[in-house]
Amino acid sequence: MNHLFITPAARLQPRWQAAFPQATLAAVAPETDRLTPPPDIIWIVCEGEQQPLSAPLLEAVTRLSAESAVVVLANAPQQADALQALQAGARGYAHALSPVATLQQIATVVTNAGIWVPADLMAQVMGHTWQALNGEQRLRHALLDKLTEREREVALAVVQGASNKQVARTLNITERTVKAHLTSIFHKLEITDRMQLILKLADRAVNLPLGM
Repeated sequence: MNHLFITPAARLQPRWQAAFPQATLAAVAPETDRLTPPPDIIWIVCEGEQQPLSAPLLEAVTRLSAESAVVVLANAPQQADALQALQAGARGYAHALSPVATLQQIATVVTNAGIWVPADLMAQVMGHTWQALNGEQRLRHALLDKLTEREREVALAVVQGASNKQVARTLNITERTVKAHLTSIFHKLEITDRMQLILKLADRAVNLPLGM
């Protein structure tokens, strides 16, 4: 798998090299979307004056995502920047200091048509997606009948944008119990993640894997 890191610092951090020993480096984004051969993943690193995301950087994300999976790495991740990056075409957004194992997991997710966002952004993405799909109006109540009363409460809270911590606090249960309920929900509805839960309950095709 080919990895290209674009960073104004013009250096590869040791953790990036450890994650992807064959990675190459560029100081600036190419002016064209044609890279021969196109890398499997282009990692665009935001540093210094690039916080928040600049218009040229977002344009580069859009341009380069036509040929490769693009992941934006930020030294100071911000939710607003993450949403902008995803809207521009990025497949992932993460901390530039993510551990080696996390970087490798991100690569696996985005090269399999998935999307990776930080855990603290996941709930916000879920809520926006549910609203965009008119989930309340399209809700498949027959699917909820397959779940226990508590599982229904967890499922509806999750698709509306609640994090595991928020669900636990609202229902007065532990986060571990929330995770156990989600595992049962996914099994009963024959899905594997939160995004698929949203798509299935909103009566949409389930075909978009999501990281985290």
